[in-house]
Amino acid sequence: MFKAIIYVTLKEGVLDPQGEAVKKSLHVLNYEGVDEVRIGKFIEVWLKSQDEETARRELEDMSDKLLANPVIEDYRVELMEVV
Repeated sequence: MFKAIIYVTLKEGVLDPQGEAVKKSLHVLNYEGVDEVRIGKFIEVWLKSQDEETARRELEDMSDKLLANPVIEDYRVELMEVV
């Protein structure tokens, strides 16, 4: 059994209206030192797979097809075996 953590973030240069709204709110709360906020997704997936290579390949495929929008988002997969 494998556990994967997938971090999905907007690509550099893609506008992040949610991040801008949070940044403005932080400034209102007197956190003036905040220069930029980017909002992303954190996804945990547990999967049964033969081996780490197969699991990684399946997770990359899942991310490309459903979990991330490859046109505007990047993703990073962390994979660990669990007992």
